[in-house]
Formats: sequence, C-alpha cells, structure tokens
Amino acid sequence: MTSTKKDPILVVVQLTGGSDYMNMVVPYADSLYYDNRSTVGIPAEDVLPINDRFGFNPTLGAVKDLYDQGQVAVINGVGYPNPNRSHFRAMDIWHTCEPEKIATEGWLGRVIRDIDPHSENVLTGVNFGRGLPRAMALTGVPVASVAVLEGYGVLTGISGEEQRARALDIFERMYSPAIGTGAAMDYLGRTGLDALKGADILKTAAESYSSTIEYAATPIAQSLRGMAQVILKDLGTRVLYTSQGGYDTHANQVPVQTPLLSDLSVGIGDFFADLREHDAADNVMMMVFTEFGRRVKDNGSGSDHGSGGASYMIGQPVNGGMYGEYPSLKEEDQLDGDLHFNVDFRSVYSTIVDRWMGLDARSAIGGIYEHLDFV
Repeated sequence: MTSTKKDPILVVVQLTGGSDYMNMVVPYADSLYYDNRSTVGIPAEDVLPINDRFGFNPTLGAVKDLYDQGQVAVINGVGYPNPNRSHFRAMDIWHTCEPEKIATEGWLGRVIRDIDPHSENVLTGVNFGRGLPRAMALTGVPVASVAVLEGYGVLTGISGEEQRARALDIFERMYSPAIGTGAAMDYLGRTGLDALKGADILKTAAESYSSTIEYAATPIAQSLRGMAQVILKDLGTRVLYTSQGGYDTHANQVPVQTPLLSDLSVGIGDFFADLREHDAADNVMMMVFTEFGRRVKDNGSGSDHGSGGASYMIGQPVNGGMYGEYPSLKEEDQLDGDLHFNVDFRSVYSTIVDRWMGLDARSAIGGIYEHLDFV
C-alpha cells in the first residue's frame, strides 16, 4: 500500500534588522507601554485585539485572520542568554545555534543534510534572495539560491568553460559571506554545480504554475509567490527560506515599519490562500523570526537595538495561540532597558525539527531544549 502522507515542509521568513516586537504584538492594556513609547507607540484603539491585553499591529490584518482561524502561534519573549545587539553577530547566533562561539554550520543546513544525507535531491533546500543565509550553509549540502523564478537567467543553461567559470565566480561571491572564503571554495568544488543544477530545474516551476491569487509586486510577496510555485511543482523541496529587510529603524520608525509589516502580512495571506486553492496547505509550516527586538523606550522617532523578541509559527498544522510569557515592561524586570527573554530560540527550533520535520533535533540544534506545544 502506498502512503499518501505528504512530507512536512518548513518555510522560514527572516525579518532583517530587528523588527519591533512590541509594535507587532502590542501590549495595549499596559500603561507602561505608552509611558515608554510616546511617539512610536500604537494607539490602543487601532490594534487588532488578540485578547484583552495584547493586539496585533493594525497592518497585520491577514496574519490576524489566520490567528482567528487557529493557524498562528505567537511565541513571546524569544531570545538567548547574554543577548548580543550587533545585527551580524545576533543573526549568526540565530543561524548557527551557537550563542557562545563563532560557528559556520547553519542549523537548516544540518536539517537538509539529515533529510537527504546523500544529497540525492539538489532542491531539498531553496533560498529566495541574493546570496545564501548562513542558516542554510553547510559544506556538502547543495542549496539553490534564486532571486526571482521567471527572470532567473544568470546561472541557467550553463554550457562551455567560460560560462561555467563565470557562474562559479558568481557563486563564490554569493557563498563566501555565509561560510568564509576558504570554505566557499571547498563548497563550490563539491556542491556548487549541484546547486546550479537545482537552480536550472527551478525555472520549470514558474512555467506550469497557474493561480487566481494576485500577489503584490513587493519583494517579499514575490518571494512567497516563488515559494508557492516551488511547493506546487512538487520537486521534493522541504526547506524554503527568504528574508525581508529594512527593520533597523532608529529613526522614522512608524512610516518605515508600517508599509513593511503591511507587505509582510499581505504576502503571507496570499501565500497561504494560494496553497489552499491548490489543496497544498496542510503540510506547510512557516516560521517568521527576527534577530532581536527593540529597546523598551523609544528614542524620539525610532527605537534602538534591544533583546527579547518574538517568533511566529503560521499554517494549518500549527496549534494557534499565545505561547511563552510576554516580558514585563517594569523597569526592575528589564535587562538594562531591554525585555527579558523567556523562551530560548533553540526551543522553537527543536520543536520544529523534532515534532514537525520528524528528525532528531540534537543533530541539527546541538542540544536538548524544551518543546513548545505549537505543533
């Protein structure tokens, strides 16, 4: 008897620059929020209420709709001991699961390796965007990186030594930031051409795709559309990644983050509507994360690097609701003007790897962490 059970798929959306958690999930019933945020605070009457204490940013309408259907888990107060406020270091920590030391092996690279130990499918992992996130980088593990499926011409149909050399040169520039220059050359030798081959195959996903969903022309929506195309093409892709930049708002926060969050929410809503239209939503789970939150107190027109953020799990397989405790805004409970974390980010990862992907989280995460009940 053949099994009809579909393989679990993980989609990761990185909000680059430190998205403001307190303005995504607003503690609108807490007067301390408004005491600290006289300019960037979201008015209580504007939030989309989750309950009588917290509400979503008014731009997150599509996410709120999914939440109301039980398909969004908000994991509050996510972080790690001794938080780092450098974008690059903080992102490295999230990508490698190593808060204490510099590491290059990406946690999703290890997940992809454990799903497909012999690299039989060059499309097990696919990144939408320029370069490769360190989270997916692991020597010997091919990951196809594409900008936009339709216009994907740089590395396609490689023939002849000159074109191949040019393609590898582009690849070297793409992969070096993620895994270091020496490792990049090693990576190219073993896996670069596999990843190129994967990128070639991906082109076909756009050709056979049709949908009634009209995605917006924003970068995040187009990346999510590309992901839907790849999932619907059934190429065996299990891990998909993309990022949305622009969240580092030390000034003009409200006019900058409002359209970003709107683009994000609309794109996520369209992505899941597209999967539902094609009866393909029941085995896809999305994680949205950012490297850190912002400071409790605003700085006038923006907010500075903080700690203790949130992660969001979205999709039909998710047990929706609020998880973890929203960190206290009381000054005596803060960590030097920052929110205290309550949930180690590796608990989120471990839950995904063990309970959703069906793998051994110790291999990918490097330890044993408490599971959450969002799966």
